[in-house]
Amino acid sequence: MTLLQKALCDKTFVCIMEFVPKPSAQRFSAVAALMARSQLCGWPLTLAIADRVGSPLDMSPLDAFHSLERPVPALLHFSGKDRERRDLLAQLPRMDAAGVDQLLLLSGDRLPGHRPGERPVRYLESVAALQIVRQARPHWWLAAALNPFKYREEEGGAQYFKAEKKLAAGADCFMLQLGFDAQKHLEAMAWMKRQPNPKPLIACILALTQGRARMLEHVAGVVVTPSMRALVDAEAAVSKNYARERSVNRLALQVIGLRLMGYAGINLSGIHDLEQLLALEQAISTWQPQLQSLEQWAPAWEASWRMPGLPAVTFNPPDANWRLGESSVSASPQEQARYRLLHGFHSLLFSRTTWASRAFGWAVRRPVWSTATGARWLHRLERGLKRPVLGCDTCGNCRLEDTLYICPETCPKGLANGPCGGTSLNRCEFGDRECIHGIKYRTAKTVGQTAVLTERLIPCVEAGSRHRSSWPRWFDGASSAAQAPLPDKKPE
Repeated sequence: MTLLQKALCDKTFVCIMEFVPKPSAQRFSAVAALMARSQLCGWPLTLAIADRVGSPLDMSPLDAFHSLERPVPALLHFSGKDRERRDLLAQLPRMDAAGVDQLLLLSGDRLPGHRPGERPVRYLESVAALQIVRQARPHWWLAAALNPFKYREEEGGAQYFKAEKKLAAGADCFMLQLGFDAQKHLEAMAWMKRQPNPKPLIACILALTQGRARMLEHVAGVVVTPSMRALVDAEAAVSKNYARERSVNRLALQVIGLRLMGYAGINLSGIHDLEQLLALEQAISTWQPQLQSLEQWAPAWEASWRMPGLPAVTFNPPDANWRLGESSVSASPQEQARYRLLHGFHSLLFSRTTWASRAFGWAVRRPVWSTATGARWLHRLERGLKRPVLGCDTCGNCRLEDTLYICPETCPKGLANGPCGGTSLNRCEFGDRECIHGIKYRTAKTVGQTAVLTERLIPCVEAGSRHRSSWPRWFDGASSAAQAPLPDKKPE
């Protein structure tokens, strides 16, 4: 059992230092000094190694783990961007050899240079990745991500629906997106406590400065509001030391507040040397004796976000402040009509029970379609019929029945189980469309099919099945996403 696993098992508050690996001896030396400290305010301190944060050419977490001066029981990240099942399976034996058995599985943010309409980039979705690793390594400790910092119902509701799938897929813990909204931290904790088998939550935090606020405005899924920007700008205008002291003070208060809320630990970003860690420890030690309850903590937290002459800081975007439990959206008449029409058509031709579906199934399973030429023509026929209506990319394993007839291939990342964390006010991370999972959420809610979005775990599309007709497999009974995933392939 690793330090992290033992702390969570013992319900000991734990601190995870996030390390973005770069081929720099200075960075590795700084990490070694931090890890030699081994604790923060008496809480155990461990390491997480991020994956593909800047570029797919970054040093891999496993290579970074091997480059550490002394062994650290690190939590490795695995980002699914531009990866397939075989890439994940190939990593597992290497982790076994290194003695690492804990993994944070992420779909990943937008791959640099990925533009919709150009060469498709595949993202191994976190739900499917959890299923793959849980099946291959049942005893491993697996973490998943949750972004509760959503302020429109569709994107927030869909986030929690997907989190339920991650629980069902085998997540042992959830790591939250970076955020500053204490009400959303409380919301996520309340949601988890309502689950049949609650898991620990770990919050990602960062000392917010003027420079970081500017940077975070370009990080998908992180909310920095205009009033937050105004505050850190005003602090920087006083002096660099004043701004730094205020940011560390807020970070210390956030650590204390999260612990009082019941969080299992924190994931610290932006701590690069021992001096910064010691400054944070000093601030926590100063505040902690004074703040023994959330009632005592809340006024201090609010005061840390105030300056004379500035309006009160708000953590929600202007004109958007949805909270879990509020429900007002519904599918448009056009969205409802589209669902009912496609559902009726699917029941007629693909139910495997009506005379029409049996006849269609018989037709598409004729031996002629097994030949190279026949398969090519059947693929062209399916694509030609479905693409104009559904945006189909003929993935070879049609999942429309489990996605309310909204094709997951129309998501730039190809996500089928729910949204990534990068949406902003229900807009896709790519900025050119509404998130398709928001449309799914509205539709499911209106037609009474929300269970589809929480219970049906959709496996990843196998690389070898793409650009083939899904019809023969469907009628062979092998294509339903509600069934078990395809057998694992050995890494090549």
